[in-house]
Amino acid sequence: MNINKNIQFERKLALPAEVKDMIPVDESVKKTITKRREELLDIFAGKDDRLILIIGPCSADNEDSVIDYVSRLCPVQEKVKDKIFIVPRIYTNKPRTTGAGYKGMLHQPDPTAKPDLFKGITATRHLHLKAVKETGFVCADEMLYSENYRYLDDILGYVAVGARSVEDQQHRLTASGVNVPVGMKNPTSGDFSIMMNAIMAAQHSHTFIYRGWEVHTEGNPYTHAILRGYTNSHGQSKANYHYEELLRLCDCYDENDFLKFPSLIVDTNHANSGKKPLEQPRIIKAVLNSARHNDRISKLLKGFMIESYIEDGAQGVGDGVYGKSITDPCLGWEKSEKLIYDVADII
Repeated sequence: MNINKNIQFERKLALPAEVKDMIPVDESVKKTITKRREELLDIFAGKDDRLILIIGPCSADNEDSVIDYVSRLCPVQEKVKDKIFIVPRIYTNKPRTTGAGYKGMLHQPDPTAKPDLFKGITATRHLHLKAVKETGFVCADEMLYSENYRYLDDILGYVAVGARSVEDQQHRLTASGVNVPVGMKNPTSGDFSIMMNAIMAAQHSHTFIYRGWEVHTEGNPYTHAILRGYTNSHGQSKANYHYEELLRLCDCYDENDFLKFPSLIVDTNHANSGKKPLEQPRIIKAVLNSARHNDRISKLLKGFMIESYIEDGAQGVGDGVYGKSITDPCLGWEKSEKLIYDVADII
């Protein structure tokens, strides 16, 4: 008998192994995933000097438009492959500051329908697998729920831990067992020490409880910093991609010189742009200029995170504009394509 009437247990969800059996990865796709993952790890390890662009919609709300978007990146990647390594953003679960609003495909495969977590779990795996099969990319997703990583751990190329999750112990410990690069965002307060502590925790080994098991992890040396701007005490967005902030992060890494593969990804939207996506090209050029001016920044900088979709801006859930974000506003395809080519010309 459930005496807590404030929580109702709807149903037991399928285990990750069961979902993987339902939606398996064939051998040819495994080879593609392994190759792309190895290339990405080489960039973070400093063995490959290409620039990473983690680019795509704020939220992956519709399979057709997301696959359309990712497919458009294929010919672009081919043209810039010597300079840029593209990782499409397919963010299927979205944190919400107040808990209200669309929480991503994981919760609602149909954004206009009620939540269905089982359908969401299978829809997200199907989408990520389809992206690899049809485009050859390995993609990025956000670790909103640390226990859900196992549903996608054999497919993803990159994992991000958000500004509101970076202080959470379970996210840090789970990241220590992830076998792809994990980006730790600075918290909404902007405190670098919290982000650095998260990186430190994730790079070390741990024993803890995960999905009802006692588990041991070896540590993830590819855990790194993502600067995404912050919110001050007055609720105003403040950027942290400027030259002085980048040098401050260099100093933080120097003070923790036992950390492996010091790396930075700059998130060009969120508080860095004040959620004004058209500012993203300017921000990237400003950061690249800082890197040209200072070797420490150049060595630390591995790439950028960009919110981009087919159409500029954002819309409400149910408005029905194909390829337009239903969460944060994004940079449209034409501007995004131009941005990628401009970056390739600069570096």
